[in-house]
Amino acid sequence: MVTVEGMTTRRNRVAVIVVDIQGDFMEMTQGSLAVSGTGRDFMRRVTTDTEKLRNAGLPVFATQDWHPPGHISFFTNHPGKKAFDLITIQGRQQVLWPPHCVQGTEGAKLVLDERLIDAVVRKGTENLYDSYSGFQDEGGHRTRLHALLQKRDISRTVIYGVATDYCVKATVLDALDLGYETTVITDLIRGVSPETTEQALDAMVRRGADRVDGIENIVRNEP
Repeated sequence: MVTVEGMTTRRNRVAVIVVDIQGDFMEMTQGSLAVSGTGRDFMRRVTTDTEKLRNAGLPVFATQDWHPPGHISFFTNHPGKKAFDLITIQGRQQVLWPPHCVQGTEGAKLVLDERLIDAVVRKGTENLYDSYSGFQDEGGHRTRLHALLQKRDISRTVIYGVATDYCVKATVLDALDLGYETTVITDLIRGVSPETTEQALDAMVRRGADRVDGIENIVRNEP
């Protein structure tokens, strides 16, 4: 059996969600929107621990930003604006980012070995809406992630990846809203800034997520 945070459960009840481990977000690949601390050491740890979780019998799902070239979040699609400007569009705030994870480009590719992944869930495919969460975009269009978890009868998610203060946070909060018990692996996440990263972690914990350092305290095989 598998024990998760002291809870004994069937193997097919717990799933791993690895958030946006893509070239454009990684320092090791000199990505266009690289998150600090995502060098080769971080990637080796993500790969090793994902393999351990998979070998423990947990299914692994990966989210993938997959933007069209005209995506609303790219500052290049807003004349006169620059990267990291904050604008208002149709009553909602939008951070403008450098172009990243454009469909079919090298930077959009997953860096994590896809042999470790049961399914890849693409997000951010609609021109008019950003999509930090792996479950839905800001227009309410759902990805297939929730359906994939339901199909496997998943009740608990283990989430890590980048960036803590954006896509990890949004994915965790949506998982909690959908009724999944959720654990965040803090040594397998990296954020845009220390301040917003800690704020994001506090927000996740306040909503009911478990904050855990290391997978050793999350999953172990028992006789």
